[in-house]
Amino acid sequence: MEHSISPEPNASAPSLVAVVACTPGGVIGLDGAMPWKLSSDLRRFKTLTMGGTLVMGRKTFASIGRPLPGRQTIVLTRNPLQASQAPLFWVTDVQAALQLSIELARPTYVVGGAEIYRLFFPHCDEIWLTRVLADVSGDTRIDLPLAEFSLLESTTVPISDSDDFATEFQKWRRGKNSVPKNDLSH
Repeated sequence: MEHSISPEPNASAPSLVAVVACTPGGVIGLDGAMPWKLSSDLRRFKTLTMGGTLVMGRKTFASIGRPLPGRQTIVLTRNPLQASQAPLFWVTDVQAALQLSIELARPTYVVGGAEIYRLFFPHCDEIWLTRVLADVSGDTRIDLPLAEFSLLESTTVPISDSDDFATEFQKWRRGKNSVPKNDLSH
């Protein structure tokens, strides 16, 4: 049975944060994986999302291979692979994911892939963006709706032994009234 996946925002939806790593050209993946090694970004992702709920698509879940420790996981798919059981929940539409995130009563983070970002960006209040400062080839891209958001802060992370490329970690909030704050320390 085909399920409808609606990208329309819902006034009762919880506050959502999209957590994204991409190049300036929008590359987020290559052959089902991230086309870079950024250990500092993975550590930041773990710290920021610990204790929360992750919303992801089936392909992203398959690339991770398991629910991440210390977090609930909602997987949006047209064909659930198994029955839902904490910490892993399968849903077939955006509204079900939003409703479940309300019921789980934890901070909720949208973590990909490209189609999931597209569906959930209209619902997101913030985007936490790791801008990978490189021209990297990839087969998966996204268009960030940053014109709808204001930059709150930006932190530069230099290239290192554990990071293939320099990055900028940016926090964006929906709306035009925020004043950008730059923090170049890390």
